Amino acid sequence: MADSNRLPHAQLFLGPGGSGKLALAFAFACYILCEDRQDGDACGQCNACRKTSQLIHPDVHFSYPTVGSKVISTHFLKEWREHFLQHPYSDLNAWLQFIGAENKQGNITKDECVDIVKKLSLKTFEAPYKILIMWMPEYLGKEGNRLLKLIEEPPENTLFLLVAENDERILNTILSRCQTVKVQRLADEAVQKGLMEKLGLAEERALEVAQLASGNFNEAIRLAGNKENDNARLFLEWMRLCYKGQGPEIVPWVEKMAKIGRENQKQWLQYGLFFMREYLSVKWNPNQPCRLQDSEKTTAQNMTKVMELDQVQLIAELLSQTMGYVERNANPKVLFLDMSIQMHQILRRKTPALV
Repeated sequence: MADSNRLPHAQLFLGPGGSGKLALAFAFACYILCEDRQDGDACGQCNACRKTSQLIHPDVHFSYPTVGSKVISTHFLKEWREHFLQHPYSDLNAWLQFIGAENKQGNITKDECVDIVKKLSLKTFEAPYKILIMWMPEYLGKEGNRLLKLIEEPPENTLFLLVAENDERILNTILSRCQTVKVQRLADEAVQKGLMEKLGLAEERALEVAQLASGNFNEAIRLAGNKENDNARLFLEWMRLCYKGQGPEIVPWVEKMAKIGRENQKQWLQYGLFFMREYLSVKWNPNQPCRLQDSEKTTAQNMTKVMELDQVQLIAELLSQTMGYVERNANPKVLFLDMSIQMHQILRRKTPALV
């Protein structure tokens, strides 16, 4: 599209977390403005490339969720440059924590929309186009109505690149004005290669992390930072304890889990969800490739005799629910003990007592 100069005025890069959609939109902007494109890529050496790569090009604007009243993206531009250049595959939660949002909800506000209209009404400074990259337009809410006319009839040589994860939370009137580019989850091989190149992980460790991250490179980097990843052993140990239902053995396990910290608890729960997904493949599609390690796969094969689809669904819901409670700082001892009791009831098909 860029080479033929047939660029749509509004594009939506839509894909799951950690798939690189923001990095792709940014690379596309770099390519559009590059003064010496080579072999289907930006040259990286021209004046436009140097400025764009440092996020200081006057014709490339960014919009993203922020916190506080009367705030606009420009107020956080220094933090945005630092965070994006270090973590181009980052997620919203990491960004909000980086700017000290704590438990506040991020939003793209009315004042931000007014500022966007003002910036894009100006003529270009250096480049043939001025480009707005909006990350997470889901957080526009009804304020998106303020941008409808601008997106439908933009000023001359103005491009919108929207980057989103959930199109159901975007106004249909905005979606109808955009050409959608769907970005798929990254293949395990691509994540593995990226971890080996960027973090220097050994091939076997990189593959293990890649399989657990399920195509989310941001999550893979986070998991790789956990040097003592023993989630597989802990999860399978917990499953056996819950199946036996012996309280004196479960309580020490709960106390140990309560001490490992919230992030490690979330990683453990995420591994549990990963294991249950792969278990489905082991039980119902045994001829399909499985991403479990040999010892994990053996355990999954043994479990096929005692666990059916409805139980897998209940376990997945329990793990997801518990992860939500961990994120809200629930008491870990009470939380993991209750989860273990529920897990025993699911595995043994016992009906929980009515409260």
